[in-house]
Amino acid sequence: MANENEITSAEDQALADEWAAALEETGDAGQSDIDALLAADSGGAGRLPMEEFASSPKPNENVSLEGPNLDVILDIPVSISMEVGSTDINIRNLLQLNQGSVIELDRLAGEPLDVLVNGTLIAHGEVVVVNEKFGIRLTDVISPSERIKKLR
Repeated sequence: MANENEITSAEDQALADEWAAALEETGDAGQSDIDALLAADSGGAGRLPMEEFASSPKPNENVSLEGPNLDVILDIPVSISMEVGSTDINIRNLLQLNQGSVIELDRLAGEPLDVLVNGTLIAHGEVVVVNEKFGIRLTDVISPSERIKKLR
């Protein structure tokens, strides 16, 4: 037990020494300066209310993909899917499905498919074949303002 306390206190002392060295490198800022900064900050000066972060852009602000603000998120992967149609069935019918069963969907043959990004509708399109693989040709893309309205 005594050895564990000695090791822990030695590790604590080493950590304290590292912090002291780092503080000395930063300049003449002492504990009183740090306390003054914390006291000034505790009044909320310089902080924005949370509702301002959640608010939508002002009408006169331009939103575009050509800005340094979006560079951080442009490489985030998203899931894109195409929905042929859907239907609701009860569990009894679901349990009776087997190979060869046909499920009637709510969409007519030849109607455009829904293109969803992370579950949000962004466009409609038609199925095409490209190099023996299925693809989709977008026929109608929903405007960014309409997409934002659907999110609210």
